[in-house]
Amino acid sequence: VGCFECCIKCLGGVPYASLVATILCFSGVALFCGCGHVALTGTLTMLENHFSKKTTDHATLALVIQIFQYIIYGIASFFFVYAIVLLAEGFYTTSAIKKELQSDFKTTACGRCITAFFMFLTYILALIFLAIFGFTAIPVFLFFNMWTTCSAMKSPLANITAPDSICMDVRQYGIIPWNATPGKACGAALGEICDTSEFYLSYHLYIVAFAGAGATLIALVRIFDTHAHTRRHSTHTSY
Repeated sequence: VGCFECCIKCLGGVPYASLVATILCFSGVALFCGCGHVALTGTLTMLENHFSKKTTDHATLALVIQIFQYIIYGIASFFFVYAIVLLAEGFYTTSAIKKELQSDFKTTACGRCITAFFMFLTYILALIFLAIFGFTAIPVFLFFNMWTTCSAMKSPLANITAPDSICMDVRQYGIIPWNATPGKACGAALGEICDTSEFYLSYHLYIVAFAGAGATLIALVRIFDTHAHTRRHSTHTSY
């Protein structure tokens, strides 16, 4: 009975809301960072092979992609540590609240300040990931347009008299300069691009990265809501 009561007491101190949000945050960041990194590499390869034959034409884009990949490394490292700290803070908070409800246990100003700091930081991170979520939708939209065009051209119901007049010009999106050659793909060449492994893999990885950014945003909002709910009732004591 003593062991059973001890297990129940331990399980009662687990911050299940924070635990679920932390797992969701881990999963979302892992999907966004892993898939986003590979998708950016595949996008650069596809541009080099089909839209920009000269290295100087896409040198700026290659530098931007490399910077984004380093940012992804930083995001992954930061959230790995931050999620663990949040989970540990959730354990301390849950335990303190239960003690305060069962006794005359009092919280401290230090505990309230720490909780407020994590709420503020989580709020800022949620705003940042909201922007990332919207930014990640851009490559998904571009790849979806290309895939839709290729599917329409290959459809047996399509009656296209001049398939070479159907083109995909990536220069209009500002990805590469206007003087880049060839800069666009038309007709059968466009259909072949959609059949390449670079396009297929990058398109689906961007979708997964987009979903991962959304999951991370939901997790951060949930974490903020949990801390706000906790702060309304009590906060943890000093450690």
